[in-house]
Amino acid sequence: MYFITTNRAGYVLFSMTPSERAAIGLTDKQVVRLLLRDAKSGEWSVLREWNAKEYSATDFMTALHDAPEPADPLQLLNLLPARLRGA
Repeated sequence: MYFITTNRAGYVLFSMTPSERAAIGLTDKQVVRLLLRDAKSGEWSVLREWNAKEYSATDFMTALHDAPEPADPLQLLNLLPARLRGA
């Protein structure tokens, strides 16, 4: 899977999945957020967040390099390390 990097207020890095239904963001406070876009409103909601020292946004995106984009963006949670899935 590849990611489309764009500018978004509040993030030093904001990268969307090819379908633009999910994104990974990094705040200036080094918090990584996995976000989900509402199909109707287009608004982003935080699905999961964690400290970048624990698992960086780059590590997450790199781990998905050879994976296809899941049909359901919620399945991205399954691709997080186990310790972050239920956080």
